[in-house]
Amino acid sequence: MNLQETLNWRYTTKEYDTTKKISDADMGEVKNLLRMSPSSINLQPWHFIIAETTEGKARMTKGTQGFFHFNELKITNASAVVLFCSKTSEGADDTFFKHLLEVQDKDGRFPNEDIKNGMYGGMNAFGDIHKYDLKDYQHWMEKQVYLNIGNFLLGVASLGIDATPMEGIDVKALDEEFGLRAKGFTSLVVVSLGYRAASDFNSTDKTPKSRLAESEIITVI
Repeated sequence: MNLQETLNWRYTTKEYDTTKKISDADMGEVKNLLRMSPSSINLQPWHFIIAETTEGKARMTKGTQGFFHFNELKITNASAVVLFCSKTSEGADDTFFKHLLEVQDKDGRFPNEDIKNGMYGGMNAFGDIHKYDLKDYQHWMEKQVYLNIGNFLLGVASLGIDATPMEGIDVKALDEEFGLRAKGFTSLVVVSLGYRAASDFNSTDKTPKSRLAESEIITVI
């Protein structure tokens, strides 16, 4: 599929074919998508919990009890489920910045020490802007995770894999289930993966896509 075909093909899947599973090779590509997403100052303020087993998906459904029960089958019937987590303000501290710096140095991103030190200064400068001036430090990191989610949805579609992004989850329950807050993270979004069922009412052949007109949303100057 070319890009336009991929954009037209993908949609938020509501019902999965439980007989179809994502191959190990494609799951490797899925994990690579998660790693390679862009982020501001290469912050990578994320962690991902992937459930592929029945037991793992059952743990994920802890976030769909009560009010969010309507999302439970989208987890249990999927081939795999990814929980997108963001670092908290406490998790993205100077120790983490220095860890990022050393990983990038090892990967050859800094030709010399001056550039490495400049990167460290830039990381702290942007961190301080969001901590003290804009006062949205954790929200800024969560926005980086959402960049990852957008990249991820298009990426898995290019592999012919369907996906269901869900904000309709109990993030506190999932934080507790996986001990995230003690590790400096908090859950944001669950994305189920698999292959659409023929009976899915939301598939594009049954429910056509609807988007605002280009003339309404784009101004070319």
